[in-house]
Amino acid sequence: MPLPAPELDDRKFQDIVDEAKRLIPRYCPEWTNHNLSDPGVALIELFAWMSEMVLFRVNQVPERLYVHFLNMVGVEPFPPSVARVDVTFWLSAVLDAPVVVPAGTQVMTAAGASSGSSEAVVFTTVRELAIAPPELRAAKTVTAADDRVIDVWDDLRFDVMGVRCFASEELTPGDAFYLGFARSLAGTMLRLSITAQAEGIGVDPRNPPLMWEVWNGEAWITAYVNDDSTGGLNRAGEIVLLVPLEHEMMTIGNTAAYWLRARLVAPQSGQPTYQASPRIRAVTAATLGGTVGAEHAENMPLETIGRSDGGPAQSFAVSHMPVLPRHTGEYVRVTDSDGASDWTEVEDFTRSGPLDKHFVWDSGSGVVRFGPRVRYPDGSVRQHGMIPRDGAQITVTGYRHGGGARGNVGARTLTVMRSTVPYVRGSINLAPAIGGVDAETVAEAKVRGPLTLRTGQRAVTAGDFERLTLESSPEVARARCLPTTRGNGSVRLLVVPEVRGDANRHQLDDFAIAAPLMRRITDHLDGHRLVGSAVEVATPYYQGVSVVALVHAGPGRPAGLVRQRAVEALTRYINPLTGGPDGTGWPFDADINAAVVTQILESIEGVERVDEALLFEYDLRTGQRLGAGKDVIRLDQHSLFISAAHQVVVR
Repeated sequence: MPLPAPELDDRKFQDIVDEAKRLIPRYCPEWTNHNLSDPGVALIELFAWMSEMVLFRVNQVPERLYVHFLNMVGVEPFPPSVARVDVTFWLSAVLDAPVVVPAGTQVMTAAGASSGSSEAVVFTTVRELAIAPPELRAAKTVTAADDRVIDVWDDLRFDVMGVRCFASEELTPGDAFYLGFARSLAGTMLRLSITAQAEGIGVDPRNPPLMWEVWNGEAWITAYVNDDSTGGLNRAGEIVLLVPLEHEMMTIGNTAAYWLRARLVAPQSGQPTYQASPRIRAVTAATLGGTVGAEHAENMPLETIGRSDGGPAQSFAVSHMPVLPRHTGEYVRVTDSDGASDWTEVEDFTRSGPLDKHFVWDSGSGVVRFGPRVRYPDGSVRQHGMIPRDGAQITVTGYRHGGGARGNVGARTLTVMRSTVPYVRGSINLAPAIGGVDAETVAEAKVRGPLTLRTGQRAVTAGDFERLTLESSPEVARARCLPTTRGNGSVRLLVVPEVRGDANRHQLDDFAIAAPLMRRITDHLDGHRLVGSAVEVATPYYQGVSVVALVHAGPGRPAGLVRQRAVEALTRYINPLTGGPDGTGWPFDADINAAVVTQILESIEGVERVDEALLFEYDLRTGQRLGAGKDVIRLDQHSLFISAAHQVVVR
């Protein structure tokens, strides 16, 4: 157990009052009225109250020294993490020439639209976006049964009868219609103008069994359908697709192109499918906009932060904080009589010599520090890091500030363009921003500090890997380390990212690890792992669980309200982040059984009794229950449970 921290003075209010009253006969014997109504006693109580406040502050000294000790050994609170989102820019008209949206373009929410705040939230694009017109140059159909490739490009351009989208005699899920483009459509808002006739009868025009996909170099990934007025390729109209940010070249039927395909999928339960293949007479493509990544940050220009006095351990603060991790071109510039020189940022001055132009930039406080002068036991004095000359001007070439949970704005809220771009009429984020986490509090750093000091900075045990993964970013919620079958110290790390918002809205894709977070985790672990040990970072396999239950509501309890409470309770309980017995996430290796689910349902207000509860395994991609109902669903060490389509019948 930790050593108890003593109180420097443990006297309380009543102790001080009693001590003062005991001294009255010694110093003032003529004072005989010690009742509460006496003005002198009132003054004693007043000064006792003030003295207690002073003693309370004195007793905070050990806590303050503890925090200073953590700072001394290098345990500092984590800075905030940045929320990121893909922002789509809409063109004012279809153009024949490319339109460039520069890197650093700013968009923001309308005032009052961000988490109830009256202040707008600003996002900045992280790279340049070129919105270019597409060039359609090939078309093919591919059958799923025998992988037969048919070139239909000439038929699509010259044959008045058009082409059948799916060439199989008997339509089979997996049959596809391919369109090849000369350049990558990554991030493009693409409009396909279709001329078609109603031959693909039998489908629901609002929900056709079609999946639009592009090739990303490793697999086919889904393109988001923003609008479809063709009724599933059955009539003349337009299809507006948001192409993902990954689109690579692929060779199909001896034709190398950037392919977009419409794939026939198996109909969902109760959904009709095509009785015959739809036929397309003509297709034209146009660009309506483009998508680029953005982050919750504002770019600050060159800023002068002070002048050097020639002394060691100088510090200067920028005007906005917290400061985000520096990008290329963001550093400190020192200008003196010899001209301007760019200095290098380091983590600390441990390895800095007196001629090294090094500085430390604290992200949380925005303070730039230069090297200290240290006296060693042998009497020698060493300067760690060069000192800017007396009178030198200290400038930062630029930086970004922002971050925090405030940046996790909802979908379709970044609609105000703070920067003006020619031929661009507006912006929108089709998905919510994710990844924003507030800075670590002092209390949280105090809990983490002893763990860091006890375990060191080397990843040896499974606990070391899990701790270092959690320390790599505030966006990491949970980590599980498992040995691999290869041996040689190789490990597999299962990471659950932090997903904000209501647990009832969590979906499978929310638990994917974004590429920037994956890089931060791998880079952090790479600096701490032992030489020769391999680390594989991945997500757990998320096993969907669907509960079907029959419950009885108490007298006078609305069935709809009871059903809603039951579904919400099950969704929170079977969740990687909020589930499990202690509400901190479903445990690894823990099975789920119907008895526990019954207890959860019986604890819900308004439920009188539970007649039956069954568990179904659920395919989170196809939206289908698998097999028959079970009393127990097993979980292997690489998996976690997640809720899916619970069905509660209330009688």
